[in-house]
Amino acid sequence: MDISSAMYNVDPATGERAYLSVGAAALPTIYFIFCIAYAGLVAAWVSILLRKRAAVFRIHYFMLAVLVLKGFNLLAEAEDKSYIERTGTAHGWDVLFYIFSFFKGISLFTLIVLIGTGWSFLKPYLADREKKVLMVVIPLQVVANIAQVVIDESGPYARDWVTWRQIFLLVDVVCCCAVLFPIVWSIKNLREAARSDGKAAVNLMKLTLFRQYYVVVICYIYFTRVVVYALVTITSYRYLWTSVVAGEIATLAFYVFTGYRFRPEVHNPYFAIDDEEEEAAAEALKLDDEFEL
Repeated sequence: MDISSAMYNVDPATGERAYLSVGAAALPTIYFIFCIAYAGLVAAWVSILLRKRAAVFRIHYFMLAVLVLKGFNLLAEAEDKSYIERTGTAHGWDVLFYIFSFFKGISLFTLIVLIGTGWSFLKPYLADREKKVLMVVIPLQVVANIAQVVIDESGPYARDWVTWRQIFLLVDVVCCCAVLFPIVWSIKNLREAARSDGKAAVNLMKLTLFRQYYVVVICYIYFTRVVVYALVTITSYRYLWTSVVAGEIATLAFYVFTGYRFRPEVHNPYFAIDDEEEEAAAEALKLDDEFEL
């Protein structure tokens, strides 16, 4: 036999049906608020690029594209959840959400790899091993997005749902680990350069920057993959939205940190570092322990 079922809550004030669960009722508003926040970031980033054109590299335009994709992804998700809440179906917004989510996921991991290699702002090319990392990360992100669609559009009752969920978790972990290697390679290259070219102060600043980025990437990955999942597990179903807010705040903070630390800067070619600063930097590099993955 064929059975058709509809599950919804009834608003006691208006008597209207709400097809989202109690814990997800606030999600349309939450996603829209974060969409506005990213629109503000896009406007601020465009302003910075226009004011500092002389120091803009290709990586900065790529960062702008990542922000735009993230904003559209949140807008599509807000409309998706809004239509589901009112009518029970997404009316096509779920397709847009999956499209933007696909490009957002690929572009974000690609951006982390490119920044980790120093592409365009430290060197104009990618080494062979860095290209291989991209050749691994991008196809894996394609698989992860396919798995995400299968997981969202079906449920535990589906025959291969558990398999697709395991594939998604495995691929996501592999991608998160792979993007760390270029950052570590850049750190090692900067340490070697500091010993040979005599520019200890400049190399120490670059080394510190990449170390900070390495730590922040690890914290971002840990928080969005482990802490957010823990919140989903331990939080009451009425407060399901809190895990979404936590994940989006962490992502927003990561984007802001990345943009601030790698923003275009016009360097004065006549800026001179005195001997004391150079000697102090050289001593710091000597005393510095080896930085490993």
